[in-house]
Amino acid sequence: MGFRSIGFCFCNILYRLTNLLVVDFEAKVKMKAILPHIRRWLPLVILACLIGLAYSNDWHKLLSLESLQEQKARFQGYTDANPVLSALGFLGIYAGAVSLSLPIATLLTLLGGFLFGKWVGTLLVVSGATIGACVIFTIAKTSLGTTLREKAGSLYNKIAHNMKENAVGYLLFMRLVPLFPFVLVNIVPALFNVPLRIFALTTFFGILPGTFVFVNVGETLGEIESLKDLVSTQTLLAFGLLGVFALIPTLYKQWKNKKS
Repeated sequence: MGFRSIGFCFCNILYRLTNLLVVDFEAKVKMKAILPHIRRWLPLVILACLIGLAYSNDWHKLLSLESLQEQKARFQGYTDANPVLSALGFLGIYAGAVSLSLPIATLLTLLGGFLFGKWVGTLLVVSGATIGACVIFTIAKTSLGTTLREKAGSLYNKIAHNMKENAVGYLLFMRLVPLFPFVLVNIVPALFNVPLRIFALTTFFGILPGTFVFVNVGETLGEIESLKDLVSTQTLLAFGLLGVFALIPTLYKQWKNKKS
């Protein structure tokens, strides 16, 4: 083979390698542009798929008041034999149920009171609910919240600033007053960039009074006839008043700012 042929082959190989490097570089550039979107939306897609899987397989129908009452001796026996493992398992199940927005929180709360008593039961329920709520909050904040902030106008910025400045009062009010759906209160603060620490603390302490009442009722699981009769109107009104009292400092602060 002559020098000309060797040179031609060498140039051809070099040309192909250059093309491969260019294609590889372009692919890496595109991947770098796509990666932030993947990181933003993938957790939400996974969560949505898990929720769809849960509801399509009727996981939310696995628990009922009747089934808990029938299996209470079995649950109690396992808990007595494995107290630490049972507590950790219950905490994980509760957090998972809240993360997937399954409508079984009341039943799990009653079960927690029956198995662990009012003090440990309340701590486990509140901790599990807070963990699950933080999962939804974080996913909503990184996906929906980020997108909304990027495209928002002056009205959104004004609301977000107000929400962030008075997040403690607003969130405690929404947690204490039994009018706001738990899932909704997990998502709304995420859209307005409320810090995770404030969200977690207000969730933990905001649901504490109501949780204690339900856990306390759960200690007498075998005597409960209907979930509708668990809490009296007076108790609900008391929670409403607690919510109003939690909101008073925020309202006073806003009134003072307007006045000045």
